Amino acid sequence: MAEDFILETRHLVKEFKGFVAVNGVDLKVRRGHIHALIGPNGAGKTTVFNLLTKFLAPTRGSIHFNGEDITSAQPAQIARRGIVRSFQISAVFPHLSVLENVRIALQRKLGTSFHFWRPERTLDTLNGRAMELLAQVGLESFADMVAVELPYGRKRALEIATTLALEPELMLLDEPTQGMGHEDVALVRDLIKKVSVNRTVLMVEHNMGVVAGISDTITVLARGAVLAEGAYDEVAVNPLVIEAYMGTEVEELASPAGH
Repeated sequence: MAEDFILETRHLVKEFKGFVAVNGVDLKVRRGHIHALIGPNGAGKTTVFNLLTKFLAPTRGSIHFNGEDITSAQPAQIARRGIVRSFQISAVFPHLSVLENVRIALQRKLGTSFHFWRPERTLDTLNGRAMELLAQVGLESFADMVAVELPYGRKRALEIATTLALEPELMLLDEPTQGMGHEDVALVRDLIKKVSVNRTVLMVEHNMGVVAGISDTITVLARGAVLAEGAYDEVAVNPLVIEAYMGTEVEELASPAGH
């Protein structure tokens, strides 16, 4: 049934001066699932994300969220509807405390963001909710630390906390474990699984251990088009998928760590 899908794209196409970056992508993201978008470098994954969050306009095709056509919506309208993107590069205010970062995200949700001239104590009412969010991502003991001093994995946890502050219905995670060591990868993988309860997550991710461990559905892109879709165990043995990765990640694809 259509209502089972929170997000759908229909024949989505993006061309750049004759180069087809996204080629007729039909994507269906089931409500309450973790859906991974994978593929070799240059497959069009980030372009799809940019189309979904309206940083790019599609050349052709349409995007539907909760059954409504949002193809022509602006980025701010998309966020207000409940689609919130967490960026590949950690997007926090580095010289504010961990608590202050989450509080700013809560202000944004209230429509009072960037009222920096107001006395700081007027924001104290947000502290309780901010601490709840920090507890969700295991950062309550880091609340007073300046964000720039956080270990890398914890910065990503903070970014997820600020994303949660916006009360997303659909979280778009762009390479959440990019550049991480094994310990941080495990931390963020478990965190995504935890915060996905009662939410939908669509993520672009290279780490096949993460993809295999937490994804309900995987869509494989190659040269801008959907090559395969299904559960990890189906996708990993698909000859077309193995060929698309051209042996560079086939071993990792077939038997990821932690799977």
